[in-house]
Amino acid sequence: MARYIGPKVKLSRKVGVPIADIPKHTSKRQLNPPGQHGFRGRRLRDYGVRLNEKQKLRYHYSVLEKQFRRVLAECTRQTGNTGEILLQTLERRLDNVVRRAGLARTIWAARQMVVHGHVMVNGKKVDRPSCQVHVGDVITCKEKIQKLVRENMESLAGHVVPGWMDLNPAELTTKIVSVPTPDQIPFEVDPNLIVELYK
Repeated sequence: MARYIGPKVKLSRKVGVPIADIPKHTSKRQLNPPGQHGFRGRRLRDYGVRLNEKQKLRYHYSVLEKQFRRVLAECTRQTGNTGEILLQTLERRLDNVVRRAGLARTIWAARQMVVHGHVMVNGKKVDRPSCQVHVGDVITCKEKIQKLVRENMESLAGHVVPGWMDLNPAELTTKIVSVPTPDQIPFEVDPNLIVELYK
């Protein structure tokens, strides 16, 4: 399976926004454009602006292009605003739920936790990061990973859990109480520009 294994901070510098909520990505020094002197080049045209928005979303959720196109194709078949449905679909991925709950520091750590079989949905082991969670699902961690999860939660002291999920820190369980709305997603992106890019 193809995956990006290069430097992650370079992705933040490329799109000009932090794609992870850790100091390495959020420091102002790291958000300079890539290259020795941070040469940005000329102003982006319409296509470049839309492409940049799409890359932001892809990097934030750690999704490859082929998978992203498949998700977008599924979202266009549903009724409603395609951009909002796209954000909701990506936000309800299992690896992202683990990240948003604060059980892992980054999307890459959350993805590894899921792939290694440490996460259970409704009492069953799920090792697919792209698994969609639904309202009423309960996400738990296996006992052997709970020490690491507690350390991650301590390191993310100011982390705010979104309103569409309910976290029980004592038992390390997360319950999905509603479908996420665009204003509950702590990442600024214009999904309508992304939909326009693929039309």
